[in-house]
Amino acid sequence: KNKRTNLHPASSNRASPGLRKSIQLECMQTSHHPAVRIGNDSAKAGTQHGFAVLEAIQEDPTLIKRIAIPLLIGLLSSGAQAAGSGIKPGADALHAEDGLLDTSRHHVRGFSLWLGETVNDWFGDRPFEDGGKVTHGRLGLRTLWRQDNGWDTGVRFRARFELPNLKDRAYLFIGRQNERELVTDQSETFTREQQLLLERRRDDQTGFAGLGVALRKNLDFRVGVRGSLKAYAQARYRKQWALSDADRIEFRETVFWTTRDKFGSTTSLDYEHAFNPRLSLHWNNSATISQITDDFAWGSALGLFRSFGDDRMLSGELLVTGETGKRENIGEYGARMKWVQPVYRDWLIGEFLVGHFWPQREERERERSWAAGVNLEMRF
Repeated sequence: KNKRTNLHPASSNRASPGLRKSIQLECMQTSHHPAVRIGNDSAKAGTQHGFAVLEAIQEDPTLIKRIAIPLLIGLLSSGAQAAGSGIKPGADALHAEDGLLDTSRHHVRGFSLWLGETVNDWFGDRPFEDGGKVTHGRLGLRTLWRQDNGWDTGVRFRARFELPNLKDRAYLFIGRQNERELVTDQSETFTREQQLLLERRRDDQTGFAGLGVALRKNLDFRVGVRGSLKAYAQARYRKQWALSDADRIEFRETVFWTTRDKFGSTTSLDYEHAFNPRLSLHWNNSATISQITDDFAWGSALGLFRSFGDDRMLSGELLVTGETGKRENIGEYGARMKWVQPVYRDWLIGEFLVGHFWPQREERERERSWAAGVNLEMRF
């Protein structure tokens, strides 16, 4: 493990969305946070805060859009002003900033811990603090503009729970994300978020929850439910090979089942070459098929990734996606550049993307479209 980390630091942590992030769909690069026992008051506050936000969004779907853009602009402008002036903010400003961001993170984690304790009690008498923890916690906010579709905003959430009453190999997972990507276990590189594609919140996004069991080191099985209590199941296998000191390959195969698709599978094959400790080449490939489609939805991306340390990464990629059986097998191709860096401490990460794409729309001629996006991700 240490050897690989030294060989490929450019692709560790958030540096490698094509490979590291694809190891586990529910684990988009993370450092594991041990569960901290919180008091009942903190857990209750986090729970009430979380439900209040969800209820407000449910009653007014435009609330996310009204909050997202001002929040992003405020964070970016305040950071730029501080960097440009070289003046340290006063104690009052620091206290206000800490109060807003740190308190929000505290409430989100408090709600997650309360949920973990509650679910753990369903399976036995062993208390949650006896080895239980919340890991891979992510709360993401996305703002996107695309020339051919306009503005879009979205929220994603996910967390994994190690529950003492489920022994060592079982875990609970919950979250909210694109329904198709959840079921098919799509690689991060080819998600709609990373391809700068718009999503219809009611049609594309779904909440989900389920249980996973690690059958072997490289094999696990998951069963869960998503929106409207629709069931799905997955068997996932992953294997890595080191071809040399600078080259490695990762293979992933996910067999899934849903009531709509019946059986299907997603196959991913990723190659990485490290030119030096900070610069690496990635070639990511994915293909999905199911009984209901009989055609492959596929994608391929080739890019360079340059690490600047401390979760800072610059990447440029060429992408192409499509589906066999269509009049045009290539649905879209284009180029994407992305800069990743912490925007507040080490747990609020910003992604800044810009791309130029050539999509194929039904019977029309292939069009051109610029796109730009900003993603904020809170780790808790």
